[in-house]
Amino acid sequence: MVITRPEMEIGRYHWMYRSSRPHQYHHVPALRGNISPLGIQGCFECCIKCLGGVPYASLVATILCFSGVALFCGCGHVALTGTVSILEQHFSTNSSDHALLSEVIQLMQYVIYGIASFFFLYGIILLAEGFYTTSAVKELHGEFKTTACGRCISGMFVFLTYVLGVAWLGVFGFSAVPVFMFYNIWSTCEVIKSLQTNMTASGDQICVDVRQYGIIPWNAVPGRACGPILENICNTNEFYMSYHLFIVACAGAGATVIALLIYMMATTYNYAVLKFKSREDCCTKF
Repeated sequence: MVITRPEMEIGRYHWMYRSSRPHQYHHVPALRGNISPLGIQGCFECCIKCLGGVPYASLVATILCFSGVALFCGCGHVALTGTVSILEQHFSTNSSDHALLSEVIQLMQYVIYGIASFFFLYGIILLAEGFYTTSAVKELHGEFKTTACGRCISGMFVFLTYVLGVAWLGVFGFSAVPVFMFYNIWSTCEVIKSLQTNMTASGDQICVDVRQYGIIPWNAVPGRACGPILENICNTNEFYMSYHLFIVACAGAGATVIALLIYMMATTYNYAVLKFKSREDCCTKF
């Protein structure tokens, strides 16, 4: 059998390139059902990666902030309305004596509307900023990438959150003032009830003068309530609701302060890490 030259060239070609074929294709059986090509392990890793980008501190702070602001604004608004009703009916029968107080309370109620709207928007913005910084810090979407504008925005949120935290400390202290006033009136009523129960003395000389708190002028009539009149005031629904609503509003202000403290820690940490990792020599300075 004589082998021609073309056949020799073909044989040499197969001998040289037989082991260097880049790919071997095999038949792949079709997947049954709706199973993803990634498999169960791939889906699990994808879920873990997505959960790793959730800013849990900012999420908890947002929920706490929304709850605290809602309690403070809702309960505070209703409690202020009840307070005006109590003053008009029992401590200041002349409308001109508490006209300034009524205007101040009405202004505070409008401010409450603004606070609720602002913190609803601000909480969403801080949560979105937390998602952005957490993804950048943990490098979930490739290598670390950030801009000077992004770091500037993060720094602005840090400063603004610190300012709001200090402001809400003042709001929390201010919201404790009506709780203190209503507690004094309630404790005085309890003293009158105990005297009547024990029959040791009369409670007609035990009075509460709200003019000493400065909420109505000294020339307001009657300005104070004593004995059975004061006890009847404590038994009204306006007093009971206003007292407890002021307590809930104060608790809401405290919850908002805690939420802002969590925001402070989260935003400060994220900003510090972004600032550090944006430096070219961060690996040598770590």
